[in-house]
This record gives sequence, structure tokens and C-alpha cells, in this order.
Amino acid sequence: MLVRMRADVLDLGPDVVVILAGTNDVSANNGPVSDEDLQRNFMTMAELAKVHGVRVVLASILPVADDKRGPDGQPLVRTVGRPPARLRALNAWISDYARRNGHVYLDYASAVADAAGAFKADLSGDGLHPNAAGYAVMVPLAEKAIAEAMRARP
Repeated sequence: MLVRMRADVLDLGPDVVVILAGTNDVSANNGPVSDEDLQRNFMTMAELAKVHGVRVVLASILPVADDKRGPDGQPLVRTVGRPPARLRALNAWISDYARRNGHVYLDYASAVADAAGAFKADLSGDGLHPNAAGYAVMVPLAEKAIAEAMRARP
């Protein structure tokens, strides 16, 4: 996402950017990424946006769940590649960074997690991505966060 920041955000001249990132880095989809490198990526995207007069909304990384099965009937185990404790720690860092730097924190994780902290079963079809019901929960939260960012001065 950092590599695409200029073409996909800055060149378009938006008033606000919502940054929802990190889950693929946590799971090492393209190789291992340390928490420090992930944090630096968030900071760089936020700083680039701010320098270009774009207000920033930083979204929490979504939780995962191990309660689904793949097309082959085998369990989809999401928590091994995306340990819930690591996701919670990164979300705490994102929230704190947003607060300290005048950005809006969008807490999707709390809204879609069950009491144990896993992605609510009815909001995800694969334990990783939101389904239509999950997006129905997330959309008004995003709208509220964007409106809050728009009220802030760039």
C-alpha cells in the first residue's frame, strides 16, 4: 500500500483517506514484516497524506476467527498466521498513534468481534473477510469517521 500511496491516493487529491491495512503483513503474505516495519508503514502513509493536506482515518486491523471451513471441508485456521494478541497490540498502537497525531481512529475491530475477540460468525464467511452483514456494520462507522475527519483542520 505504501508503494501505491502516491498513485492511488495523493494524485487523486482526496479530502480524506481511510487506511485499513496490516492483516496481510501480519500473516507474512509477501514475507515477514515486523511490527516496527508495519508501524513505520502506517506512519509514512499518514505523514504523506498530512503533508499533502489529506485528512487521515486509521482503521483497526480486523479480527479473525477459526470457525469456518473451506470449500474442501477443511477448517480455515486464521489465528496461526494472524495471532489475535498481535492484532490487538497493533490496534492499540494504531489507536495511540492516531490520537497523538491528530488523526481519526476507526475501531472496526470492536464492532465486528465477539466476546472472545474473534470475528463474529455471522459477519464473515471465511473468518477473515467481512461478508455483506459485516460491511453493513462497518459502513456507518466509516461514514462517521470520515465526517469526523472532515470537521478537523488539515
